[in-house]
Amino acid sequence: MKIDLHTHSNVSDGTETPGELIRSAAAAGLDVVALTDHDSTDGWAQASAAALEHGVALVPGMEISCRTEEGISVHLLSYLHDPAHPGLLEEITKSKDARLTRAQRMVSLLAEDYPLSWDDVIHHVAPGATVGRPHIADALVAAGAVADRTEAFTAILSSRSRYFVQHYAPEPALAVELVRAAGGVPVFAHPVASARGRVVGERTYREMVDAGLLGLEVEHRDNPEQGREFLRRFAAENGLFMTGSSDYHGAGKVNLLGENVTSPAVLARIEELGTGCGVVRA
Repeated sequence: MKIDLHTHSNVSDGTETPGELIRSAAAAGLDVVALTDHDSTDGWAQASAAALEHGVALVPGMEISCRTEEGISVHLLSYLHDPAHPGLLEEITKSKDARLTRAQRMVSLLAEDYPLSWDDVIHHVAPGATVGRPHIADALVAAGAVADRTEAFTAILSSRSRYFVQHYAPEPALAVELVRAAGGVPVFAHPVASARGRVVGERTYREMVDAGLLGLEVEHRDNPEQGREFLRRFAAENGLFMTGSSDYHGAGKVNLLGENVTSPAVLARIEELGTGCGVVRA
């Protein structure tokens, strides 16, 4: 069984609709795929319908943007939570609103040096989607300022850039608590992906475990091998399961569906622990 538990549609920063993503998953030979758009569950309905049509099991999920007190970005995957849970929904809505304000401010700064307007960015955002830096990157590509998203992030949109603006995000332990309260299964996404920026120390891991963390995303292209060794050891010592995923974004990244996978035993554990909703199967 081929299981990929981390993908994005154009409801956040992927380039395919939820339905197209499911079709791509079927074409890639996946048996199970999780849709984990950033701070949004708006793609679940379309993905569920496509999953039934194409015979791919769907794990409804979400990727929650978090930040530590030190300002380090942390991403938390949530599986099988109740999308209407008041506490989690309120926090996610707060984050989405902050992302919008942040994006508008960044575009205002960028417009001082590049031929870029807010309308240019919105052109690349699907209706109801969570606005993020990838959409700004797409607008910069369309304007001819950079060749692709990768160059946009490297040269212009990184956290070290003068155009970068922080946005509100919950602390990781709080996000874990809210996911558990919503009946979901929280998994720390690409925890040692140092190429993306600063990564947290062991104290944050322990705070997340104390709050109810259940798993670590170990097999991910952005986790260096030395870091994966630490993750495997920490998971074993703390009773956490381990996942593997692609972090697929369609044409938005080079990541390929199924390039890393999760074991059927871990999927069974996620289904056992998740009580907010269920896996969609034909």
